[in-house]
Amino acid sequence: MRLVFGLVLIAGLGLAGFAAYMAQNYITQQQAALEAARAEAAPALPTVQVIVTREEMRFGQELTREALRAVTWPADAVPEGAFTDVDTLFPEGAEPRKVLRALEPGEPLMAVKLTEPGEDAGITSRLEPGKRAFTIKVDASTGVSGFLRPGDRVDVYWSGRSSASGEITKLIETGLPLVAVDQNADMDRTEAVAVARTVTVEATPQQVAALTQAQSTGRLTLSLVGADDTGIAQAVEVDQQRLLGIEAVEVVEEEPEEVCTVRTRRGAEVVEIPIPCTN
Repeated sequence: MRLVFGLVLIAGLGLAGFAAYMAQNYITQQQAALEAARAEAAPALPTVQVIVTREEMRFGQELTREALRAVTWPADAVPEGAFTDVDTLFPEGAEPRKVLRALEPGEPLMAVKLTEPGEDAGITSRLEPGKRAFTIKVDASTGVSGFLRPGDRVDVYWSGRSSASGEITKLIETGLPLVAVDQNADMDRTEAVAVARTVTVEATPQQVAALTQAQSTGRLTLSLVGADDTGIAQAVEVDQQRLLGIEAVEVVEEEPEEVCTVRTRRGAEVVEIPIPCTN
């Protein structure tokens, strides 16, 4: 009797396990079919390959193939200037590129963050066509207390003596971009230079000539432009009288009153007698 009871129990457990297995298999098949149906119903999104970094990269670092990988990217969301072919980054026979700005892992490579093949990550790679680099001597007061970094924009003021107005201060250039502070051109540097002795700006040849003349005849002072400031500073000139609020008074010289006389002789004496002027 016990044997029969044991056989019945074993058979019942086997049937229960088989039923559970079949139920789980059915649910799995239904989920797979549902996901496949959803995938077929979803619109096809066009994609392209974009080259991204495998690891963190910093200013001046040499770009290598091992540090890159290709990922699938939505075609309508590819960043401007991104590279889609790794061979474009490494032309045959060319020297490696250098990193101009910090790159995080998985970040798309863009042309503005890299030098051309063989170029050094110095200020020459930052200059736009037709622009030149010009160095201005500064100290703690004329250099915004060391709060200048490559990538900032500055206004330049000249202080000196004018033959017409005496000591004056005048705004001579506006919104000049900084490409280096002392010998540092890293735009990703977050800390300020305590006391910079020189800053290098990007300017046209005409601006370079004006800055050279201004630096040799007076003192240059920099004023930091806000990151979101898109306005252009108007002409500014301040002399001592305007600084102190002294208004120039025009002096009008009055013409002396005309006096008419007539001479007459009285004996041996000649006398001038005033008479009304008829002119």
